[in-house]
Amino acid sequence: MLSKCCHAGACFLEMWRLSFTAVTLHRSLKREVGIRELHDQLSRYVRYVSDGGEVVVTMRGRRVARLSPVEGGDPLAELRERGLVAEPAGDWKPRRTGRPRPAAAVSELVGEQRR
Repeated sequence: MLSKCCHAGACFLEMWRLSFTAVTLHRSLKREVGIRELHDQLSRYVRYVSDGGEVVVTMRGRRVARLSPVEGGDPLAELRERGLVAEPAGDWKPRRTGRPRPAAAVSELVGEQRR
């Protein structure tokens, strides 16, 4: 916290030190983090990953996930190359929305069930 002082130069240096510390905080983040700490500091870890870092997430000491930056390319390109995803064969048509229409009048269906 900045203390009140009448020395403008000293206050400026203190403000610079605090802003420099805030900018470099992500460098002190762990590369392996527990789920609770990740939850508490999520925005800091996301910023760290977006700057090119990588974080391994642990749950009860066991590695369960990895956060890494997203590359700017096509996310499906690798899946297409491996043959796991194919482009649609024809034009896409939306499904009909709304209520389905009954095959017959309700009274006829009830009459058939009673027989």
